[in-house]
Amino acid sequence: MKRNVDMNEISDGKRYSSSDMVKIGCNDCLGCSLCCHDMGTSIVLDPLDFYRLTKEVKMSPEQSLSVFAELNAVDGIVLPNIRMQPETSGCFFLNEEGRCSVHDARPGFCRLFPLGRIYENGSFTYFNQINECPASNRTKVKIKDWLGEKRLKDVEEFVLAWHNFLKEMESLAEGADDESVKNLSMIILSRFYLTPYSEGEDFFTQFYGRVDALRSGLGL
Repeated sequence: MKRNVDMNEISDGKRYSSSDMVKIGCNDCLGCSLCCHDMGTSIVLDPLDFYRLTKEVKMSPEQSLSVFAELNAVDGIVLPNIRMQPETSGCFFLNEEGRCSVHDARPGFCRLFPLGRIYENGSFTYFNQINECPASNRTKVKIKDWLGEKRLKDVEEFVLAWHNFLKEMESLAEGADDESVKNLSMIILSRFYLTPYSEGEDFFTQFYGRVDALRSGLGL
């Protein structure tokens, strides 16, 4: 999701790698779930997020889109995002104790918070969103530990590939008629979200195969 903001206003002005230490530790958010409320449609799910969540809750992709996810346009392309509970404005997966019920399978958006990513020079770095979390007396944590990814290198490569792929699709959508944009969005949803990934094969291998096949099909 594109954000037109002044980095000097929202960050400490530094760029970080996953090996760096950042002052973001907050005692595992004990007693607080502010960042899990009033998020609207902002928790956009990439294919890895969606794959993990469907496995965690043991739902088909179609069921997932009618239960915990919903579809909204993101920079011209329709993508799924986490639903908020209408009664509380809390995340669908927030339990009565104010804790995440799918923590091991939580989306990348949630793993990052309060960090963000900035894409530049064909890669990305992390930055600390200093105004997003009200917790005080934070401790320093290594970013790769904060993210909790067992295959972080693979995940980071996937994140960059998905970002670049979406930019390519957004370029195709610019200037196209509404019907063409709708068809492109449906192809992306079908290929990367609704078509199940085989649990007997590596997710990332399957993902890159789908990217190559779709790009080839679109003549790119």
